[in-house]
Amino acid sequence: MTSVTGRGPESGSEGRKVAMVTGASRGIGRETALALARAGYDVAFTARTVEEGQGLIPPRYSDGRQDGVGVSGSLRTTQARIEELGARALPVPMDLLDREGVRAAAREVRREWGHVDLLVNNAVAHVAGNHDRLLDLDVDVAALTVEGNYLNQLALLQEVIPGMLERGGGTIVNMCSGSATTDPPAPPGEGGWGVAYAASKAAFGRLAGAVNAEFLGRGVRAFNLDPGFVVTEAGAARGGVGSIADRGFEPAAEHAPGAAIVWLASSPDADRFLGRVIWTPKLVAELGLLPG
Repeated sequence: MTSVTGRGPESGSEGRKVAMVTGASRGIGRETALALARAGYDVAFTARTVEEGQGLIPPRYSDGRQDGVGVSGSLRTTQARIEELGARALPVPMDLLDREGVRAAAREVRREWGHVDLLVNNAVAHVAGNHDRLLDLDVDVAALTVEGNYLNQLALLQEVIPGMLERGGGTIVNMCSGSATTDPPAPPGEGGWGVAYAASKAAFGRLAGAVNAEFLGRGVRAFNLDPGFVVTEAGAARGGVGSIADRGFEPAAEHAPGAAIVWLASSPDADRFLGRVIWTPKLVAELGLLPG
């Protein structure tokens, strides 16, 4: 695998920390990448979509459609916005459903920039039908969703953590989901969510605790961050978010998780949140992390 741009270590400034953000062509991932660039990080980031106009998201439910839903955002656009902020940008194409591609992406970042100080696992596997109702759910779809949202994220950690240990530390932020711990208030499509997606995120939610149990004493720590109910471009394009909002889930700001991640990676007080699921809207409100 090769990155979209070949900019190596020689093109950056000395002493800047390196962040890797997955799923950063749009939405929470893009806003997080920009927040980190503003905070002084050089940012490597991944996504499937390289150029504008190429983005396709599969439908949330099985409805007979064979083609995807078009969405804006791309590696190229995120790269330009990061570089406008004076930071290095390293876009790396990655499909979360391709395990070897996931591993290769991590190796690409290390080969180009030498290390990763902060890993943000934001990417999510968009699998057609992964919010279908229980009796309609294709078990193969459920298995593929678990593979993308849990197993391949585990593979990414296995690639990144050894380098952090070599350098004496690092921070990992896993973007978890309230669907992993909260029962849906209604069936999918009527204000609830699918069991395939929720179960995959529940498995993903156990990774941070495993990292802390094994590596906290060696300087590597991991946080579970729940962004809240954020209506991203991808979520809106796939549909179904309106019925969730109607159930009383108040939308959260798309840029709030980025502000929270900057604080978690830099504040000496952040360790008190280890072992907990951090609710982004509450954290940014209590600490005044957002302007206005």
